[in-house]
Amino acid sequence: MHILVDENIPLMTVEALREMGHDVLDIRGTEYEGSSDGILWKIMKQEHRLLITTDKGFAQNRSLTHYGILIVRLKKPNRHKIHQRVMQAISRFIPEKWPGLLVVMRDMVQSISQSPKKMNKDK
Repeated sequence: MHILVDENIPLMTVEALREMGHDVLDIRGTEYEGSSDGILWKIMKQEHRLLITTDKGFAQNRSLTHYGILIVRLKKPNRHKIHQRVMQAISRFIPEKWPGLLVVMRDMVQSISQSPKKMNKDK
């Protein structure tokens, strides 16, 4: 699976996802570090990537076409808690299910919504 992570996702998570065989674009240390949400959204769509973030603002895009959005929203986040919730969400869905899916992982619960506009990877 192709994944885009913002700078709030722990490096340990990036490494674990890569070890699982995923193609992970980590914007840290690139020209996109610190970019606006709009630029991240554009990269995610152009490169057909699942977006993993802690930025709840991306939830407003739930009804748009996309390759998947995973938002981690914890009351007292730390890298271990964020890592754990990302790994739980990634293991819950096969890659083919992520397009159009918005998953918000909270401390004890998760919410899932499916965009009515699913992405076609061939486009």
